[in-house]
Amino acid sequence: MVRRVVQAGAGAKVAGVKGARRPEVRLPSLESYDGGELEPDGDYDGLRFTDVDFVGQDGGGARFMDCALTGCAVDETRLHHARVLDSVITGMRGVGTDLGSATFRDVEVVDARLGGVQLHGAVLERVVFRGGKIDYLNLREARIRDVVFEGCVLVEPDFGGARLERVEFVDCVLKGADFSGVSLTDVDLRRAAAVDFARGVDRLAGAVISPAQLLDLAGVFAAEVGVRVVGVDV
Repeated sequence: MVRRVVQAGAGAKVAGVKGARRPEVRLPSLESYDGGELEPDGDYDGLRFTDVDFVGQDGGGARFMDCALTGCAVDETRLHHARVLDSVITGMRGVGTDLGSATFRDVEVVDARLGGVQLHGAVLERVVFRGGKIDYLNLREARIRDVVFEGCVLVEPDFGGARLERVEFVDCVLKGADFSGVSLTDVDLRRAAAVDFARGVDRLAGAVISPAQLLDLAGVFAAEVGVRVVGVDV
């Protein structure tokens, strides 16, 4: 079984904010995947997937445990209700991947290049997204707990109606984020490289931002409450 190592200080309460618990996944000795197609409700345990083409395949309900997936293509791959546990995903690429209602627990996602990923209704717990770029990430109604977005670019991510608890954005760029209807608890945006909201700035109760971010977002907050900012002619 995988060992979970929590970084020193992770999960500690600092300046009134509880930090996310970050696992470091240490995989056991792995066997190479045989290259067959994914199967709905398949069971994949202790396997190494390297540069595997899953394009258009159906692995709905499948379980991946103690696995390493490196350089895999997942364009239009159906993984609805899949469970990914104690695993490392590196260099995954694809457009239109269906991970609706999936479960990710104790997972590291590194240098992903994805677009239009469907993670609506998903459960993410103790997950790190490190590096890479994800366009139009759909996390509507998801439950997101102890998750870190680190050094990645998220273009128009949709968190609408999601519940976020102990979530950190570290050196991460958020462009056009939709926070409509979200519920936030100990969400730390202070170390984000850039933050831009398309919708939902009125739902930021439970988040923490830096003084510099407050200045950057002043116009957005003013617009939300109907205040016009107009210079005075001298």
